[in-house]
Amino acid sequence: MGFFSKLFGKKDEPSTVVFAPSDHQEMLKAYEEARNTFKYFWRELSWENRRIVPAHGFSCVKLAFKEAQKKSEPIVEYMWIGHIAFDGEIIKGILVNHPNELKNIKLGDIVETKIDQICDWMFSIGGKTYGGFSVQVIRSQMTIEERKKHDELWELNFGSFENVEFVYEQEKNPENLVEHPMSIAMKADALAHLHQNPKEIKSVDEEGYTVLHRETIAGNKTLVEMLIDSGADIGKKTPSGKTAKDYAMSLNWEHIIPLFSN
Repeated sequence: MGFFSKLFGKKDEPSTVVFAPSDHQEMLKAYEEARNTFKYFWRELSWENRRIVPAHGFSCVKLAFKEAQKKSEPIVEYMWIGHIAFDGEIIKGILVNHPNELKNIKLGDIVETKIDQICDWMFSIGGKTYGGFSVQVIRSQMTIEERKKHDELWELNFGSFENVEFVYEQEKNPENLVEHPMSIAMKADALAHLHQNPKEIKSVDEEGYTVLHRETIAGNKTLVEMLIDSGADIGKKTPSGKTAKDYAMSLNWEHIIPLFSN
């Protein structure tokens, strides 16, 4: 069973999200920051999906949902989706909020969108949040006491709204911005696995992706380099006609793109 199929099955058609712009400049900036850094969210989530013992308290993506009205302006609600999957182009998830007014979507519905339509993303590890750009805009408008109550209600450490972290232990280990530490730590095990299962280097999953495609999308340079050195087919295309390099370029993984130029 393929990657998306494992998470969602095939019983429902996904809902389509229509991005609703805002006239709040700080919030628009937050949306842009969320879109520009989504790849780091997915890199972290790709490792969470491999862990036997989960490290995340939660991981979710915020979207704007719209419903047209006959005699008034459309209703727009901002809600979160969880159980996220990403194939390099499409984000899929399940709505984890109850809509207040919208009738065209409900809790538990499957949703799909593209990066340029998301409003925010957030995950937590050890009670500390990463991302949450729109949440930080809201926190910035609160008094110190209001922020304290907000954070206590969520039972989370949101850090500073003036310096939003989007990579695990970013301040302590800035090198994590370039490469996820697990990508480096797992190299020996991954190499041993490929030596024992050489066919996996060129095999494709149910969605037509190779391991090289998946690791490139996730931004794992160490593993991408290992796969290329082990004979992975860099010219192999997904059903949508994308090579691993195409994904590296579209997601702007600057540290990975040069690996495909040799």
